Amino acid sequence: MKGPVITKDCVKTLLDGKFIKVYDLQYAEGKHYYDASRRAAEDLAVVKTDEQFRDMLPDAVSCCVILRCPGEEPRLLLSYEYRYPCGRFLLSPPAGLIDPEEKGHPDALIRTAVREIAEETGLLIGPSDRVEVIDPCLFSSPGMTDECNAMVCAVVDAPDLSSLNQNGAVGTEQFDGFLLVTKKEAEDILRSGRDPQGIFYSVFTWIVLAWFAGGFWER
Repeated sequence: MKGPVITKDCVKTLLDGKFIKVYDLQYAEGKHYYDASRRAAEDLAVVKTDEQFRDMLPDAVSCCVILRCPGEEPRLLLSYEYRYPCGRFLLSPPAGLIDPEEKGHPDALIRTAVREIAEETGLLIGPSDRVEVIDPCLFSSPGMTDECNAMVCAVVDAPDLSSLNQNGAVGTEQFDGFLLVTKKEAEDILRSGRDPQGIFYSVFTWIVLAWFAGGFWER
């Protein structure tokens, strides 16, 4: 079954912000749907061919960062980041948009992950650390937006945690500390559906908790 065909001529810009845009998608005569997006009109997922859709880069990368410190069990590194639509600091993985200069590289997802981890945690990925793509493109809420994230896992050997910091916040970013969780603690957070403070969290936080607790990162 084939759905409505929406071409570039069927797209009308309603809001053109720096990071968020809203489009009117006319999918039939007199019928409209709305799309909140980070993309320019000509780059929307809806106007891409099947081949372009399969090959497109996501908007951002979310990172499952696992720390291995000497003499300690591995822990998942999460942070509290203020999310304006929710009005709260939410438990979140390190994440960020793919920069324009990164989009032309075949390893754009890895480059973005390494940069974002450094900016949001202070950790520098070393040659012995393992960084790999878990999933190249996941839609967060396709009923209202074509926003999508790649998932990248970084397993980092850290002799100590003295370099951890949140000094790399830029623009509207606000952080309020880290949370390092063991496998058991990750399982508890997954079961409760809330962080240790009783607050709900995002689907991408759920993904990294499940990836870590399920041992999928281990080789």
